[in-house]
Amino acid sequence: MQEFTGVCVRDPCIQKEDFWHAYMDYEICIHTNSLAFTKKSSCVRRRYSEFVWLRKKLQENAMLITHLPKLPPKNPFFSLNNVREIGACMGGLRTFLENSVLLSDSCLHLFLQSQLSVKKIEASAEGRSRYNVSEAIHSFGSGNKRFETQSEENMEEEEEDMHCESERLITC
Repeated sequence: MQEFTGVCVRDPCIQKEDFWHAYMDYEICIHTNSLAFTKKSSCVRRRYSEFVWLRKKLQENAMLITHLPKLPPKNPFFSLNNVREIGACMGGLRTFLENSVLLSDSCLHLFLQSQLSVKKIEASAEGRSRYNVSEAIHSFGSGNKRFETQSEENMEEEEEDMHCESERLITC
């Protein structure tokens, strides 16, 4: 049987931080039979800046082994109400994900299959969390959870405790 990975970028939503600041996030859904993925179907929400982080992280981890596709250009005059611009951006993000061939990269898997923030993805991928990548995906995976769960809050507290412990060890 041939492996496949289908990627869909859909459901753009405007998220307001305050009266003056807003951003767009997108639902990223994958469906796959690839053995490289922990879950065969998942959906998460991500914003453009997280894609920028992912591309940079994949490039660092690939160490020039492969050429990564580009992200759609960021338009400083991007209108959150322009359907054509939003559609072009979603198409560019989908193309980026479909052509990111580093299926062994744990940051990519956590990005696609968990609701973790960039900071928490890095902690898990670097072994600075009590959760390995597979456990993080199952604990903080999709299901359209758009808000932090109690488990994720506990993970944040653990990471803070580990950070304090490592600082204590460094000062000894």
